[in-house]
Amino acid sequence: MIIKIRNTSNLPLPAYATEGSAGMDLRAVLDSPLTLAPLDRAIVKTGLFIELPLGYEAQVRPRSGLAAKLGLSVLNAPGTIDADYRGEIGVILVNLSNEPIIIPPQERIAQLVVAKHERVIWKVADSLSDSERSSGGFGSTGTK
Repeated sequence: MIIKIRNTSNLPLPAYATEGSAGMDLRAVLDSPLTLAPLDRAIVKTGLFIELPLGYEAQVRPRSGLAAKLGLSVLNAPGTIDADYRGEIGVILVNLSNEPIIIPPQERIAQLVVAKHERVIWKVADSLSDSERSSGGFGSTGTK
């Protein structure tokens, strides 16, 4: 799939790290390091603008290494970029650790996954078909 992209930074375009990668790393466009105190959040710009075809979205997701090692995450994970959005991609980062985190310029801060999606038409009903789970909610299928 070919997607139009505009890059206003001097950073390389997002790219897949391996043949099996689903996501491409997004980098921070910062003039100086950004410090996030515990539970602080900030929108970090990427310098990237994209034009997705209808029926597709781009999902902004945390990088697992940053989440596991530092407690840095994407607050609205996954963040959704709609096909009709043409603004700059920003990443809402949050520090979920107990220590300040310093994000240097050009740091790989999140990953971008392009995915197909469907649109639905609601059909109002008085009842729904039965299922094995039925209305069992959080934790209803057990822990093992």
